[in-house]
Amino acid sequence: MKIILDAMSGDLGPRPVVEAAAKVIAEKHIEVMLVGKPDAIEKAIAEAGVARDGISIKEASDVITMEDDPTSSIRSKKDSSMVVALKALSEGEGDALVSAGNTGALLTGATLIVKRLPGVRRGAIGTVIPTGEGRSLLIDSGANAECTPEYLVQFAHMGTAYMAGTQGIEKPRVGLLNNGTEEHKGAPLQKETHQLLKAEAGIHFIGNVEGRDLAAGAADVYVCDGFTGNLVLKTYEGVGMYFSKVLKTMFKRNVLTMLAALMFKKDIKDLKSRMDYREVGGAPILGINKPVIKAHGSSDARAFETAMGQAIRFHESGAVAKMAAALAPDKK
Repeated sequence: MKIILDAMSGDLGPRPVVEAAAKVIAEKHIEVMLVGKPDAIEKAIAEAGVARDGISIKEASDVITMEDDPTSSIRSKKDSSMVVALKALSEGEGDALVSAGNTGALLTGATLIVKRLPGVRRGAIGTVIPTGEGRSLLIDSGANAECTPEYLVQFAHMGTAYMAGTQGIEKPRVGLLNNGTEEHKGAPLQKETHQLLKAEAGIHFIGNVEGRDLAAGAADVYVCDGFTGNLVLKTYEGVGMYFSKVLKTMFKRNVLTMLAALMFKKDIKDLKSRMDYREVGGAPILGINKPVIKAHGSSDARAFETAMGQAIRFHESGAVAKMAAALAPDKK
């Protein structure tokens, strides 16, 4: 397979993209297309000292920045690395795309250029989060601030297909994020969605799930509108950073606590790894015709490496075809 990498849009430039590409090519025996300014990419390749085997470069003279307006930049910056990469994906020059660029622009571009699957009302961002049971998917985590119950039902199908395909879960448990577990709880959106999900074929719906149950891994897929999902995600990240800081301060308090830290060194390392976004790599944009992965803007080589691994699993899982089958217009 071939992965298309937007080499210019991340905060750290093309160097970490190049380093990750070379490592994944060597391990997975795939091809990579780097999209961006050839001189900058060639310089990064030389500085990193990596082999050119499996790497091709597609020229793009412009870059969409984090400050650019998502919709207008996709239309006005047609020779940006992101737009050129999305067009290459749409035209079959690669099987999946990874970009660390402007989230809104990537979502807009994926929708306008790569296109949504037939029958899909809205694309959605699915974020894989660590839990006590392993990993779960939060969808939507920021793409659609306002949703209808029908959108949320589609998100449940998207999340089910993605987690079944990429995580090997036979029947992913789907929970509806709400302010109580009782069926009558929530605003009209949650109440109506609950009734629809109860009756929806192909969804293993386990009912309402409260925010406090996320970390425990109560479900494999958590469904919500993008406004709620983004608040939950940012809170989740903030609490993780807070506890990391607390642990660091606690274990550095005195000689005895530092000795205790040595005793738990492996466990602390494992915990940090589970909470590290670099070990997930990025968030899939679901409901699109081909796999698109949004990597964190500050991604280093390790984060790009895991994002590429996620793109490979997404492509090989057949999750896009499963979403298309579940959400085809003639099924609704």
